[in-house]
Amino acid sequence: MKLSVGLKVANSLSLTPQLQQAIRLLQLSSLELEQEIQLQLDSNPLLEKVEEQSNLESLSTSEVEHDQKDLTNELNADHLPDDLPVDTDWDDVYTHQPTSLGAAEYEEREDNRQGHLSLQQHLIEQVNLLHFSKIDKLIAHCIIDSLDDKGFLEVEISEITTSVQHLLQSMDYEEEIEDDEVLVVLKHIQRLEPIGVGSRNLAECLMVQLDNLPASTPCRNDAIKLLQHYELLITNELPRLIKQTGLNPEQLRCAVDLLKTLKPHPGLEFEDRESDYQVPDVVVLKKNDCWQVMLNPDVMPKLRVNSFYANMIRRADQSDDNQYLRNQMLEAKNFIKSIDERHKTLLKVATCIVEHQKAFLEIGAEGMKPLVLRDIAEEVELHESTVSRVTTNKYMLTPRGLFELKYFFSSHVGTTSGGEASSTAIRAKIKKLISEENIRKPLSDNAIANMLKEEGIDVARRTVAKYRESLHIPSSSERKVLI
Repeated sequence: MKLSVGLKVANSLSLTPQLQQAIRLLQLSSLELEQEIQLQLDSNPLLEKVEEQSNLESLSTSEVEHDQKDLTNELNADHLPDDLPVDTDWDDVYTHQPTSLGAAEYEEREDNRQGHLSLQQHLIEQVNLLHFSKIDKLIAHCIIDSLDDKGFLEVEISEITTSVQHLLQSMDYEEEIEDDEVLVVLKHIQRLEPIGVGSRNLAECLMVQLDNLPASTPCRNDAIKLLQHYELLITNELPRLIKQTGLNPEQLRCAVDLLKTLKPHPGLEFEDRESDYQVPDVVVLKKNDCWQVMLNPDVMPKLRVNSFYANMIRRADQSDDNQYLRNQMLEAKNFIKSIDERHKTLLKVATCIVEHQKAFLEIGAEGMKPLVLRDIAEEVELHESTVSRVTTNKYMLTPRGLFELKYFFSSHVGTTSGGEASSTAIRAKIKKLISEENIRKPLSDNAIANMLKEEGIDVARRTVAKYRESLHIPSSSERKVLI
């Protein structure tokens, strides 16, 4: 075979740095985008953020020029007045209070906000008030450290005994600790606030709370009898429960109502509930019977090239400083362009989603239409991967709530008429049917499937069971209530 050299013309797609940056910005959430913008602002002197003018900067130029002109005329006069004009009054800087009766414009107050107190800290404060010996305090600390977020003791008593024994040996104590001593301290902790903390299971937690109630509490003794057979109560075997406890249905109902007033997880009230707020990227409003889609202005950064540094660039200058400014200007322009393309793509995809899901905006989840990424990609003439990046970690604020863009995409199920129904709409229908059922005769999965078929949705019983479990709804036997 003869070797030769030749030229060949061909088209190929290459990921330029600008394209890589645009793709990376496209998949960032609003918080990540804000961090990326701040990083670019810190590293690129030619990129700046357009800030809103403050009240002082909003003064008109004519008023400022007029004041400066009056001040110049007075200073250039032949005879200077006794009081020279100034551009600032002393009262603008310092507010004088001549008497003790005067109140400051901004009253200084002590910051008395309290930090979040954890369950362990709350219990230790109470243990320190008890007349415990040093060893009992050590046992109490080991018990408190072993509590989970719900306030339950998640380790065995023998493990706590072993831990305390090791700690005593490390402190040169030769005393032997037994499980009974740990149990005595545990009983004291279970009666601290919140009542029932340190229990080893739900039945013990409820029993401790019942013991702490006044003896005159109605149905208290009946509720204690129920907890002695809590296995039957959990499995809802009411006939056997009535037979073994000797209670009639009315007493049983009263005892169950009392148990519902207790706290099943006493430690959850000390959980640090920091709200995780999501800032919407897109806002949908209905005006004049028409749905309008707009970008959230709070997440749309206003960037521009710094004119001061841009004017310092000289065309024919090849110095290092001038070349540095050129490169930074190019990066700033590319970054601004990538941000603009991100917003345009996001608005285009969100608008297309709203066009498909108008029924959801009108009537709720039951009106959700089946939709996949390919449908949107074909309409907006983008690749599926691009649509996937746009809809990831992006949120849309609608009159029905805040939803991630991924929420509007769902699989479909065939209907008897040959159409398609969204899986999200089917879940909503199942939830509605269960909410309207008779609690004494709850609907089975087969009955729900038959009711959906009457509405034209052809789903199997196992499909209904799968959707019901995804909604965290128990089975019909567990939902059944006889009292």
